[in-house]
Amino acid sequence: MEKKQKKTLRYAIKKEPDIFDKEYLKSIVESLDDDYEIRQFDCEVFELAKKENWSVDLCSQFENYQDYKERALGVAILHKGQLVSGASPYAIYKNGIEIEIDTKPEYRKKGLATVCGAKLILECLANNIYPSWDAHDLRSVHLAEKLGYHLSHSYVTYECEFSK
Repeated sequence: MEKKQKKTLRYAIKKEPDIFDKEYLKSIVESLDDDYEIRQFDCEVFELAKKENWSVDLCSQFENYQDYKERALGVAILHKGQLVSGASPYAIYKNGIEIEIDTKPEYRKKGLATVCGAKLILECLANNIYPSWDAHDLRSVHLAEKLGYHLSHSYVTYECEFSK
């Protein structure tokens, strides 16, 4: 088995529990166009997320919906019954989560990730859960900053690919 490594940068976001402006986040959520439906992750949304490559990481860390329901919380945006964006935990730890946000490619640049992020942060705060963020790229840093987070620093990581 051959292993390829690719050096990349990630971006650490400061952990600042009292930084969020709840009224601002609520205004973002309320700005969602009426063509879309925002809702909590439920069994239907979980199953929709599992079906497509772009959305699978919204639920990939959970054995099934029951496991998700017991340990996580997430939000989704649907358009005509189709999952088009979501925010959910990629990791869970005591009193906190690591946020994962994904949007279907043809629905990007419409503000849906921003709405999902704002709604998930509000849900976390209401449930005494810290919504932690670690950015994969500069787009993610920009989104985090838009929602009230602050960049701490960049750091080097390695992505590994295995092939036969």
